[in-house]
Amino acid sequence: MASPSSSSSSERLLKKESLGWMEWLRGWFNVIYEMLFQRIMASHLQNPMPLPPINDITCIITGSTSGIGLEIARQLAESGAHVVMAVRNPKAADELIRKWRDEGSGMGLPLNIEVMELDLLSLESVVRFAKAWNARSGPLHVLINNAGIFSIGEPQRFSKDGYEEHMQVNHLAPALLSILLLPSLIRGSPSRIINVNSIMHYVGFVDTEDMNVVSGKRKYTSLVGYSSSKLAQVMFSSVLHKRLPAEAGISVVCVSPGIVHTNVARDLPKIVQAAYHLIPYFIFTAQEGSRSALFAASDPQVPEYCEMLKGDEWPVCAFISQDCRPTNPSEEAHNVETSYKVWEKTLEMIGLDGDAVERLIEGEEIKCRYGG
Repeated sequence: MASPSSSSSSERLLKKESLGWMEWLRGWFNVIYEMLFQRIMASHLQNPMPLPPINDITCIITGSTSGIGLEIARQLAESGAHVVMAVRNPKAADELIRKWRDEGSGMGLPLNIEVMELDLLSLESVVRFAKAWNARSGPLHVLINNAGIFSIGEPQRFSKDGYEEHMQVNHLAPALLSILLLPSLIRGSPSRIINVNSIMHYVGFVDTEDMNVVSGKRKYTSLVGYSSSKLAQVMFSSVLHKRLPAEAGISVVCVSPGIVHTNVARDLPKIVQAAYHLIPYFIFTAQEGSRSALFAASDPQVPEYCEMLKGDEWPVCAFISQDCRPTNPSEEAHNVETSYKVWEKTLEMIGLDGDAVERLIEGEEIKCRYGG
């Protein structure tokens, strides 16, 4: 016969498992709700989003040769920003720039765009990119971590660094890039780190002892890989937001672009691709999906909002919804204990010491296992 204490423990375990299912179902409700009503919620926004003149800012945008990233890069450049397209395929980026200039983008104004190579499937490439940029000793005002993958229906794959590809491209590599570029972001203060996240983080769960999803405790699917990586990004961003002192002048923001028709659709099952084309009203274009990131990059009240959250000791970083309004990330994202575990595990995986952020803020050099 079970003792009262063991019976109580079983009840707590069942309750915890039940709560997990409730959170998961609530997450899917949010995803479906956003798909059905995102266009209504964002009906007050103009498309394309009007931007103020931003001639004096420098922006690095990852994954800017297609989809949302392409629109972000083009619109920021047309508004006068110095745009750095950080991409895996520099030739494709060069061709885009030539096309924009031939079409007279920027209403006759010269576009201040350059291309730098960056492969997020290689942490060594991230270190190389950051070293090259920091060596310029110039300011960086906005880092937009836009690049991401969602290999729907594909088998599990690992980078040459040994990490599950969704986790590396969507979380680990952007985390490493953000930290290594802190010296340039401090020079550009007030500056911003903007992570293009996803509503799908609402159905994510991060096991810090099994970031690669190889233990067998969870069955791997591309949805598990993607949603977990996006939740990890929010959690890591929340801790980074807390650890950056006010005097550093760096805001950390996650944004949801909404449900967007991008190149991800190429990997969808044929029946889902057909649905994308049958219900275009519910799906944002890439231009519409770029609005939340552009808002986070240019709105003058964003730094004030981030500082208010920090002053109130709010457990999560600023999160901007697809309709360019502050919102809350998932309930699981508010789990402070797990967020700090994600922070520590991420630093370990990307080859940085636990005090890397503090040392960079103090102007010290740091070492990374992947170079530098």
